[in-house]
Amino acid sequence: MRFLIFAILIVFSIWALKSFAQASSEKIANKVRSLIVILPIIIAAIFVFLGKILFSLPFLILILPLLKIKGGLTIWQLLYLWRTLQALKASGRFRFGETGTMQASSMQVSEAYKILNLDPKKKYNEKEINIAHKKIITKVHPDISPDTARLASIVNEARDTILKNDFS
Repeated sequence: MRFLIFAILIVFSIWALKSFAQASSEKIANKVRSLIVILPIIIAAIFVFLGKILFSLPFLILILPLLKIKGGLTIWQLLYLWRTLQALKASGRFRFGETGTMQASSMQVSEAYKILNLDPKKKYNEKEINIAHKKIITKVHPDISPDTARLASIVNEARDTILKNDFS
């Protein structure tokens, strides 16, 4: 029985290596990309089936950057947005599920730099500030989702605060 399994593995290995040697690099890249997406999904499904849902999460998180989420967000962009939301929540400027307008108080410059992911110690020109603003606003614009209207207004206020402080 062991000999039969060993023989099948040898034949399969030879076939795989021969196919690999004859395939174009583009075809190999596409197969590897597919395998990188499919394998974590299969492993996660096995863990879910076995009742180990928590163990399936790392495999699902592995494939998120490979699969674009609605709006083109990757896992890194989601983490960045989460960090921005946490900073806004800590400052009291944003609460989930709240409707209505923002606080009437003006935004602090340090908070505005944090929202736009800029270093407050560094001097930026207007173009760099607008690039940082555009990078975020393309992900939270109300046209993408009506739920992000408040976030978009906060990001706009952060840009305006920095521009008013640095260029007035």
